[in-house]
Amino acid sequence: MRYLPHTDEDIAEMLQGIGAASLDDLYVTIPQKCRRGRELDLPAALTEWELDDHMRGLAEKSAVPPEFKVFAGAGSYEHFIPASVHHLLTRSEFVTAYTPYQPEVSQGTLQAIYEYQTLVARLLGMETANASLYDGASALAEALLMAVRITGRNKVAVSSLIHPSYRRVVRTYLESSGHEIVVLPRVENGTTDVSGVREMKDLAAVAIQSPNFFGCIEDLKTAGELAHGEEALFVCAFSEALAYGLLKSPGTQGADIACGEGQSFGIPQSFGGPGLGMFAAKMKYVRNMPGRLVGLSKDMDGKRGFVLTLATREQHIRREKATSNICTNGSLCALAAAMYMASLGGTGMRELARLNRDKAEYLKNRLHKAGFRLPFSAPTFNEFVVEFPPGFESTYNRLLEKKIIAGLSLARWHPELENQYLLCVTEARTRADMDALVREIKS
Repeated sequence: MRYLPHTDEDIAEMLQGIGAASLDDLYVTIPQKCRRGRELDLPAALTEWELDDHMRGLAEKSAVPPEFKVFAGAGSYEHFIPASVHHLLTRSEFVTAYTPYQPEVSQGTLQAIYEYQTLVARLLGMETANASLYDGASALAEALLMAVRITGRNKVAVSSLIHPSYRRVVRTYLESSGHEIVVLPRVENGTTDVSGVREMKDLAAVAIQSPNFFGCIEDLKTAGELAHGEEALFVCAFSEALAYGLLKSPGTQGADIACGEGQSFGIPQSFGGPGLGMFAAKMKYVRNMPGRLVGLSKDMDGKRGFVLTLATREQHIRREKATSNICTNGSLCALAAAMYMASLGGTGMRELARLNRDKAEYLKNRLHKAGFRLPFSAPTFNEFVVEFPPGFESTYNRLLEKKIIAGLSLARWHPELENQYLLCVTEARTRADMDALVREIKS
């Protein structure tokens, strides 16, 4: 039997088999105004070596490390990835795995995902974790929808200092389905003003990101107490998972749900994707969690076995009963994170997190001594905001020509913060890199 048509005759035979006169008949349900009425304007085909040269030329136009010294983070971070992660991740058992629906032939993959869940739960101080969601943005949106389901309420309070891309995804998820989103303002020290939560009635959840978009560490304990005082769930989001190698975990600070981006754990930046949506919660909410969950049990012979459990996706049960429409768990990214966390161990995670924090403090102090203002006084992890003099754009472009990316302008998302830039330092930046940045900015 032939499965892939290679000639016009093959296509005609297939169309005849389904009762269609032409390929256009396959699109009759799409309105004419929504269809392209002309041929695609595509360039001529290239040979393999010509395509290699073309892609190489495009790559040379990209400002990426190690050629460029990048001091920008904002949700995507340059971290050293141990060679062991790449070696293990490219094993065929993992690379070719999709969803391990058949536990009798998927014990290795299921166990690896189970280990990921265990490591995430320990890192975030939560009782259970899934495996996993698309990225930090979709994880936060799913967390808020989960809170709506649990509480039966329709309103959520979201910090204005949550990553702006995350907030846009939240609006897409919630506003289109009639949910109300209240934005919590910020205070002068660069953290969220949660005092207004006391006046908000019928809240399903309060969502805070820590470290927040400005790199500032939030007072999670107070935010959680205020949320619980209104009988709302407290959601702690994050874009830099490594921070919780050093900071108190969300679970110890009262979070009901902890979610965010896990790209820092063994996943290359890769021009913006893929990401990893980490998601953990209290055990009493496990049946409302989105995504997949791997459980540990015993077989008829008393041997331990792993299996997908508490499946609440629309592909497993009636659609109206599903908790999520997440259609894949991005298991390869989850496994990369598990391998990364296992490679570092608890001590290594703590040491690496402290190194990130200390390096960021070094650059922060150098810039402050050089005369630049640090507008926010709250403690930070590996990102912080600096105010540069008016006209810094020309300096920024000059540094770019020297292959230095001096942070990220905040004016795009916060127009009132003109001339303020978000800078990030990870273990990938050396003291010489930071000294060169300060020297070039001052010159």
